[in-house]
Amino acid sequence: MSGAITVGELLERAELGVTAVAGRSGLGRTVTVPRIQKPGLALTGWPEQLHANRVLVLGGTEIEYLADHERSVGISTMLASDPACIVICRGLDAPDELLRACEERGVPLLSTTHVTSDFIVTVTQWMADRLAPSTERHGVLMDVLGIGVLMVGKSGIGKSETALDLIVRGHRLVGDDVIRIRRQGHQLSGRGAGILGHHMEIRGLGIINIKDLYGISAVREAKVIDLIVELSEWDATAEYDRLGFDDETERLLDVAVTKVRLPVRPGRNIATLIEVAARNQLLKAQGIHSARAFRDKLHRAMHDADGADAVE
Repeated sequence: MSGAITVGELLERAELGVTAVAGRSGLGRTVTVPRIQKPGLALTGWPEQLHANRVLVLGGTEIEYLADHERSVGISTMLASDPACIVICRGLDAPDELLRACEERGVPLLSTTHVTSDFIVTVTQWMADRLAPSTERHGVLMDVLGIGVLMVGKSGIGKSETALDLIVRGHRLVGDDVIRIRRQGHQLSGRGAGILGHHMEIRGLGIINIKDLYGISAVREAKVIDLIVELSEWDATAEYDRLGFDDETERLLDVAVTKVRLPVRPGRNIATLIEVAARNQLLKAQGIHSARAFRDKLHRAMHDADGADAVE
């Protein structure tokens, strides 16, 4: 789901530094596209440049133009596009006509002390992240050797215990229990959801705080998901991949992520296997596929042996 942003949410973001100066009745207006727009030719009365429900930004050039030219035409054209809100940068004063028009139409008029370019970069990045398609997945997200590993499996299979073993080995926890996943371009970024934060629930121990126990270096806020590891109970009748020639993937938010299935049973060190899976994923990212390289080597050896038999 991607959702929408209300103009009121912009006021809550300290990094944006915006305050409402008019049109407060419209703070419930929503933004659904993470792109801002500047009026440009709209100030001259040209009507086809602007789009509805977007953040409209005015900088020094636009305010100066409104001060030196006929304001009513430009203001009327801007508001006719039905923007979600109008933001004036650099703490500049809004023309009285714009204040009145925004108040009458219920279009929020906001002010920020940021220079125009800085505000555009900051608000665009925040809106892009906030509006990105997202979902939630039950599991544990770890940073293992720089590889984002999402461990999934039914409750009680040992995900948290395995994650704790990895943390003891020096790897980093991103989130436990519920992971919020957002799509950013062709990548998936995950972070812990809810109030659990960097806490973990370990059966027999209860809730533990990984950051307090192992320090700030044992946790991180977010990580790109490179690998999904599904833990499942060992089934003697099931056939498990023993060669690894073909990579299995799972689609999350329409992005294909490499997936490994690991059966759990006494005597198997799952943390070690996940470390190996992460190292193997690093090699694959560099174009080195161990299983396929072995297969090709075996085929060459068989071909050479067949050739030698033919000569004899």
